[in-house]
Amino acid sequence: MSFDDNLDRLARLCVGFGLQVKPGQELLITADIGAADLVRRITREAYGAGASNVQVFFADDAITLARFTHGSEDAIETAPGWLFEAMAGAMRNGSARLAIAGGTPGLLAEQDPGKVARANAAQSVAAKPFMEVVTSGLTNWNIVPFVTEGWAKQVYPDLPVAEAVETLWGHVFRALRLDHDDPVAAWQTVFDTLAKRREYLTERAFSALHFEGGGTDLTLGLAKGHVWAGGGLRLADGTGYAPNLPTEEVFTMPDRGRAEGRAVFTKPAVINGTIVEGLVVEFAGGKAVKITADKGEAVAQTYFTSDEGASRLGEVALVPESSPIARSDVLYFNTLFDENAACHIAFGNSYSMNLAPGADREAAGANESTIHMDCMIGGPELSVTGIASDGNRHPIMEKGEFVI
Repeated sequence: MSFDDNLDRLARLCVGFGLQVKPGQELLITADIGAADLVRRITREAYGAGASNVQVFFADDAITLARFTHGSEDAIETAPGWLFEAMAGAMRNGSARLAIAGGTPGLLAEQDPGKVARANAAQSVAAKPFMEVVTSGLTNWNIVPFVTEGWAKQVYPDLPVAEAVETLWGHVFRALRLDHDDPVAAWQTVFDTLAKRREYLTERAFSALHFEGGGTDLTLGLAKGHVWAGGGLRLADGTGYAPNLPTEEVFTMPDRGRAEGRAVFTKPAVINGTIVEGLVVEFAGGKAVKITADKGEAVAQTYFTSDEGASRLGEVALVPESSPIARSDVLYFNTLFDENAACHIAFGNSYSMNLAPGADREAAGANESTIHMDCMIGGPELSVTGIASDGNRHPIMEKGEFVI
C-alpha cells in the first residue's frame, strides 16, 4: 500500500469503525495543523457517511509557544472555557468528537515550569465540563494518531526528519492494523479478546490489585461496584464505537482512598508539552505523598497537586507485554501509544463508565479532579495479583503477560 492508500484506509477506519458516524450527526475534530491532510480525508469520509456538519479546530506549535514567549501573566492563566462549554453542549446534543493526536511531545521543555504549571491548571479547569461529557457515554468519540515532524523528531532525534517521519509512520500503520487485508476484522478480533478479559475481571469483582516488579510494589483498592472496560463501547441506541485506535488495554476504577506503596514509572509522562522522566511516586492512604523525577520533577509535582484529586488515582489499566505496540520496542512519547504498551495508572478524575449503572460515585470511591493523566508502570518484570474480599490472591498477570 502507498502512503496515500494507508491514509485513506485510516480515514475510513476512523469514520466507519472508530466513530460509526450516523446520518445527520455533526462531527467536531481537533488536530495539529500538520495533520490537515488526514483531516481533509476524514471530513470527506464523514460527509459520505451522512454527517450534517464537520467543524475542525487546529492547534499549531508556533501559536502555542507564542503564549509563553510573548504572553502576559493573564494570558498564561487564561483558557477558553467558552470553547469547551460550546463543544460540551454540542456533544450533549449528539455531536461526535474526534481527536487526532500528534503534537510535539517536548514542545514546552524550555519554558518556565511555573508558567507551564499555571497554564496546565487553567486548561484543566476550563476543560473539565468537556471531558466529563466525553467520558459519560452520551455520544461517540474517537482518538487516532497522525505523525507530525515534531513528534517524529522526538522519537528519532538522530535521523533526518523525512526518515524519522517515514519510520514512525511504519510503526503507526502496523499498530492500527492497516497492514491487514481487513483492518476492521483485525480490530474486531482484538476487541473480542479484550471483551473476554474485561468480563472475567468484572465477574471476579476483586477488592484490590497488587502490582509487583521492576521496583514497583503497589496495592490498589478497587471501587465498590467497579466495572472493567476496554475495546469498543456502545451508546444507548446501540451504536458501537472505539474510543481509542490503537487500543490494547482493559481498565477500571480504583478506590481513591486505597493506594499503598511505591510506583516506578517505566516510560516518560508527557504533561501538556513537558516530558517527565524517571518518575517515582509513593502512595499512602490513596494519596501520592512523595513525587520525584529525574527530569521535569517540578512540573510533575505541581500538576499532581493541582487540586485535591490530582494526587489520587482515577484509573488502573492492564496491558500485556505481547501487545504489538510493546513489541515494537519504540518509546513513542505519546500517551495514545505508550499507554497501550504497558500497564498503567492514571492520576485524577475517574470515568463513570467504570461503575455499574446507578452506582453512587462518592460512595463507590470515585475520584474527582480537573486532570486525568496516564502514567506507565508496566514491563516484563511486572506481576499483577487480584485480591478477593476474603483475602485470597489470584494471579492475573505474570512477567507482563495475562495468565487468566
